[in-house]
Amino acid sequence: MDKTRPNVAVLLAAYNGAAFIDEQLHSILRQQGVALSIFISVDLSTDDCYQICCDFAEQHSQITVLTYGQKFGGAAVNFYRLIKDVDFSAYDFVALCDQDDIWLDDKLMTACTRLAQGDYAAYSGNVLAFWPDGLELLINKALPQRQYDYLFEAAGPGCTYVLRIEPMLLFKNLILSHWQQVQQVSLHDWFIYAFFRAQGLSWFIDPEYKLLYRQHAKNQVGIHKGWRASGKRFNLLRNGWCKQQVVCVADLIDEHHLDVDSRITILQNISQLRRRFRDRCILFFIALTGLY
Repeated sequence: MDKTRPNVAVLLAAYNGAAFIDEQLHSILRQQGVALSIFISVDLSTDDCYQICCDFAEQHSQITVLTYGQKFGGAAVNFYRLIKDVDFSAYDFVALCDQDDIWLDDKLMTACTRLAQGDYAAYSGNVLAFWPDGLELLINKALPQRQYDYLFEAAGPGCTYVLRIEPMLLFKNLILSHWQQVQQVSLHDWFIYAFFRAQGLSWFIDPEYKLLYRQHAKNQVGIHKGWRASGKRFNLLRNGWCKQQVVCVADLIDEHHLDVDSRITILQNISQLRRRFRDRCILFFIALTGLY
């Protein structure tokens, strides 16, 4: 393993990604200033995604494709599988990766440098969303962090995350010891952010973007744009899914500073629960009206 450059284990979760994964893998392989290994877990797919990944692995020794055939049913469980099954203990950093984005050539080096300079435990950043029709939109997540924001939101898209090994090994232990419960958490990027922050670890959110965030009809999450996305989020609130997720994450990270099951506690601490003012207002309204 190259010790003259930061060593990064890239964990890539894929599913029916044949249309985009070739471009993504090429962008990862172009990363400057780091030594990297790419570990790919392909959810049981109906296209040629797995074969494309295997072909890349045959041509590039730094790519490993994990055993194929399991049905995970979502990106989160696929990432948990990667964290559980990949031995990344000898690396300096772990980076998460989606199948359909495009990384700028200095994405990983920028993150590793920021982590080293600021003594941070984790890095994430803004992204430039882009659509097939040429529309582009900067997604700004680099707002001042709040005391308990980690209980209600992620640090941004998980595909921007670069994480130090020591806390990731602790997170791996949590996954191994609570495997069944962990699979109930639907948003892996939020869960990881919550774990790090609950441990008192510092997290840097970069205002610069180093990733082109592809938007298309099959995005599992995307940027939640438009009335249809708003309606979907409202239904998740109404059926209790959102509160269930908050309570589940708080339980897994052993959160004891805030009673997330209490509407009164939410209302009293609203200024510390979301980074964006608009989102704090929405959360306040949700708690006040009993939707939470």
